[in-house]
Amino acid sequence: MQYHNTPYDKLQVGDTAELARTCSVDDFYVFANNSGNHNPLHLASEDGDGDHINEAVAPAMFVGALISAVLGNVLPGAGTLYKSQRFDFVERAHAGDELVSKVTVLEKRPNREVVFETVVTRPSDSAVIVSGQAVVIAPEKEMVFAELDLPGLVVKRHRHFDAMLEKVRPLPPMPTAVVAPEEPNALGGALLAAHETIITPILIGDPDKIAQAAAEIGASLDGIKIIAQSDHVNAAHAAVDLVAEGRAKALMKGHLHTDELLKAALRRENGLRTGRRFTHVFVMDVPGQPRPLLVTDAAINIEPDLETKIDIVQNAIDLALSLGIENPRAGVLSAIETVNPAIRSSVDAALLSKMAERGQIKGGLVDGPLAMDNAVSLAAARSKGIVSDVAGKTDILVVPNLDAGNMMAKQLTYIANAEGAGLVMGAKAPIILTSRADDDKARLASCAVAALHEAFSLPRTGAPA
Repeated sequence: MQYHNTPYDKLQVGDTAELARTCSVDDFYVFANNSGNHNPLHLASEDGDGDHINEAVAPAMFVGALISAVLGNVLPGAGTLYKSQRFDFVERAHAGDELVSKVTVLEKRPNREVVFETVVTRPSDSAVIVSGQAVVIAPEKEMVFAELDLPGLVVKRHRHFDAMLEKVRPLPPMPTAVVAPEEPNALGGALLAAHETIITPILIGDPDKIAQAAAEIGASLDGIKIIAQSDHVNAAHAAVDLVAEGRAKALMKGHLHTDELLKAALRRENGLRTGRRFTHVFVMDVPGQPRPLLVTDAAINIEPDLETKIDIVQNAIDLALSLGIENPRAGVLSAIETVNPAIRSSVDAALLSKMAERGQIKGGLVDGPLAMDNAVSLAAARSKGIVSDVAGKTDILVVPNLDAGNMMAKQLTYIANAEGAGLVMGAKAPIILTSRADDDKARLASCAVAALHEAFSLPRTGAPA
């Protein structure tokens, strides 16, 4: 695409031009960062006027800036400089509104000065949002410019987790056995989820250490049930007892080793086995990505064989379905996208794909082997001639081993600014795994994912654990 400007000598009174743009929530976050105007009334995540509604009102100067886009890009176009601009703000626009900005030449003055009538309207109801008048210095000569390839912007906003939190709020709080919340982060995550009415925590551990952790974060434990267990192993078993007896619907890891918690859940008598292997799934909210990405297994199965990978894939599909992802697409990763007998992950991926075709893995689409690029990029998949309903549109990334999964999740977190919710699948109840490095959003999201999965109540069957 090319832009042609209109120099001063060729401008005529009555010349007009317009551009249309749909305002987005991310537009307003970018404007807040660039302008320094952090008025919460403009941000979709905030209630800026105390009426319990998050309005996401378009900033007035953002709307006004749409006029400059017409003047700078179209009429007069490249080379135009502002002298003055008057605005009358008549109505308010909101995120999701389509706005049309229009300029009309009113007067030509000496020294290449041109007066424009300016207006921004909302076509859906013919409302005038902004009217006014601009004086610009028009370009002296005619020029042609190719469309500029500007650097892209990614807003560090976790809209997928925001949507999950909204989805889980109408559900009744899920009774959750929190094991050894004896450290501020571990206790704080459970109390935050309780404050958001996602869970009803039952704290199991050393009461003195729990009280000390609460004091450190300035939190009250009033009304919260505490079951005294000074030993982490006993605390884990007591928590599993609560779930086995139906008094709790989920387990949540506190300040203890993961293997202590899972050993209790895997006990033969009155444990949480279902016939599936326990597998771990990260639900990653990566800014700029159109959907959440599930990464599995990144925390439990170190070098899974094919039989284990069957459960890894099935558990992840079940979780994706409970999160509202219809017909989830699982891409089984390898270093290459063709089968090489020397690369075990490529062979396993091909077998898993065929098993899904034959109905041995249910509820979603499975394809592999896929390299990471053609799993998440349609362009990369097409460039390699891959014809697949999964390639480039993957919801679930099935990694070859724990090393690959753990590194991928941490790369997404620390390089791509993702948030990650962690859940253990394959048990009679979801097991929430949080890390000391998790922030509040990640802890809330982990609880929300567990609550959504529990509410979905998928049948759990499969091979012995």
